Amino acid sequence: MSYSKELVQSLENQAKALRRDVVVSIGVGVAGHIGGSNSSADIVAALYFHKMKYDSRNPKMRDRDRFLLSKGHVGILQYAALAEAGFFPVEDLKTTKEIGSYLQGHPDVRKTPGIEAGTGSLGQGLSIGLGMAMGLKLDEIDRNVYVLIGDGECNEGQIWEAAMAASNFKIDNLVAIVDKNGLQANGRTVDRMNSEDLSAKWASFGWNVIDIDGHNMEEILEALDTADTVKEKPTVIIANTVKGKGVSFAENVVGFHNGVLDETKYQQALQELA
Repeated sequence: MSYSKELVQSLENQAKALRRDVVVSIGVGVAGHIGGSNSSADIVAALYFHKMKYDSRNPKMRDRDRFLLSKGHVGILQYAALAEAGFFPVEDLKTTKEIGSYLQGHPDVRKTPGIEAGTGSLGQGLSIGLGMAMGLKLDEIDRNVYVLIGDGECNEGQIWEAAMAASNFKIDNLVAIVDKNGLQANGRTVDRMNSEDLSAKWASFGWNVIDIDGHNMEEILEALDTADTVKEKPTVIIANTVKGKGVSFAENVVGFHNGVLDETKYQQALQELA
């Protein structure tokens, strides 16, 4: 498939804006998940600003696409996308994790417009997404459910229960996206609980598997469009990414899974993402 240079450049710029918003949301002196947010930013930009159908003025529109952030600890990335898409003011990102703010550390479906489910207990998002996708089919609504999960999260047994069920019921409007950045909270994923080969594992559960460079916008767009053509089986996109992408001192550094920025690092990050 071919995509215009203008579209690709626009989405790349949007991904950079999301990364900058993530830094602003974290601020100075408070721990925040810059690593996994930045590794997923290109994917989220492609979904929110090209692929998905939704209405920011009517977040519960019946025939919308659904996005679930199963790795809910990077909620600041979804907040950034929702703000840039017009669900709420971008300036409100600075209130993230403050007492009384509707933007808390993990997504809260009761408080934040555009959130589909409260997530953060790792492993649960794919099951919720599967239920939503099945519901859309029962209601004869031709929309997709996209679930972003982490490679470390793939250690959770519930992921594989949902994967087995989705394949069994031939749920082809469910798309899982694995942010495969190789790092989790306490180190390399292969050292904590080696779940490789992820592509082979998902294929063995009956999923259509697409491997991509998760920072190549054209590959992301092509994978999302290809998923639409696959019938009678769910699709998983294995997105190979760099943890902390776009902020030099955070790239591939496990300490920035949930790291603290001092004033110097905060300003450096903003400058690199300008």
